[in-house]
Amino acid sequence: MKTLKVEGDKSKHKVLIYALSTCAWCKRAKRLMKDNKIAYEYVDVDLCSSEDREEVRRDIARRGGRPSFPTIIVDDEILITGFKEDKIREALSI
Repeated sequence: MKTLKVEGDKSKHKVLIYALSTCAWCKRAKRLMKDNKIAYEYVDVDLCSSEDREEVRRDIARRGGRPSFPTIIVDDEILITGFKEDKIREALSI
């Protein structure tokens, strides 16, 4: 599965966002990263092949989450389901 990389001045944390291209909350999560100059990677799951969608589902489940979007993974350890700005800011120290 291919992730899209977005450059940012701050790359202290590894951030991966599983999103839907049409989801307003997913767009807000990406905007939060951009506004705070956070480097991140993302996958618009609805634009993926069925095999890649299944891989995303398995990855989220393996990390203890449920398939809901956005799903934000910080440093391969912290999983945030949904746009919870306070939790995102806390995880990224912003």
